[in-house]
Amino acid sequence: MTSFWSIWVIVLTLACLLIIFGLLVWNLTNYTGVKEGESCGHEFDGIEELNNPLPKWWTYMFFATFVWAVYYLAAYPGLGNWEGLAKWTSSNQGITSLAESKKATEEAKANGEYVKLDKEYEAADERFGPIFEGFAKQDIESLVADEKALEIGQRLYAQNCSQCHGSDARGGMGFPNLTDKDWLYGGTPDKIKETLLYGRVAAMPPWGAALGEQGIKEMTAHVLSLSGRTVNQKDAKAGEAKFAMCAACHGADGKGSVAHNLPFGAPNLTDNIWLYGGSQRAVEETLLNGRAGVMPAWKDILGEDKVHLLTAYVYSLSQDK
Repeated sequence: MTSFWSIWVIVLTLACLLIIFGLLVWNLTNYTGVKEGESCGHEFDGIEELNNPLPKWWTYMFFATFVWAVYYLAAYPGLGNWEGLAKWTSSNQGITSLAESKKATEEAKANGEYVKLDKEYEAADERFGPIFEGFAKQDIESLVADEKALEIGQRLYAQNCSQCHGSDARGGMGFPNLTDKDWLYGGTPDKIKETLLYGRVAAMPPWGAALGEQGIKEMTAHVLSLSGRTVNQKDAKAGEAKFAMCAACHGADGKGSVAHNLPFGAPNLTDNIWLYGGSQRAVEETLLNGRAGVMPAWKDILGEDKVHLLTAYVYSLSQDK
């Protein structure tokens, strides 16, 4: 907020408080010329208005709320750019990264500032930390059979993963389906946990400059033929001759890095599961421009105990019930 608007808010708020206080004090005196308890001369439907003062408890309540308003505006932020005497804030402001958030939390503690969100995190860790620690001591297979563990894992998924993979975990364009058995980096508990802890960065390079327009067309035909699609055989044959540049990641048979125990996350090109679409146009676009999907690392965000529980839930999605 700019200084002008900050001053505007402060002046307007304090002016309103002064007017309210003045009205409270003014109404303590009888200016009507009618003695207390006597009729004001107004009558409606047999009901006569008497000049009675406010009940004492009501008057005291008005002054108490006024005093509380003054205290609140002085102690807490909200009055323009005023930060408050209590050094309280709802959260660390202006944070753009996890590293900045951690630094701001440490600085707030060092300066004796009360950050509401940080305190809520601390309280949550104290209350729920032992529960996650207990689950973290169990292996993934045991947790998959534990309904309570899966219920908590589902909540973690809904809060942190559903935005990309969907509430039903079936993914979408560019986001893997977690309910099938097709895994770019392996679908074992250890591999899923590794993915969640450290994230993944796709490395499908663009081949437009190397292959040219005709080369992209021929490679597309060959790639589609690997999954049994009907294509132009002449183009597919020409593309097969160029496939060596792809075999380093996808394997000479095109079955992907998992089939050949490679760490690249290259998909299997012989099935009909396509992360970015399996139409001719979509495959051409992938070859022409490459793909650079990113799976974020959750180790520093959720912590290893929660990731362990989340792993169990994700693993359970692709298992036969």
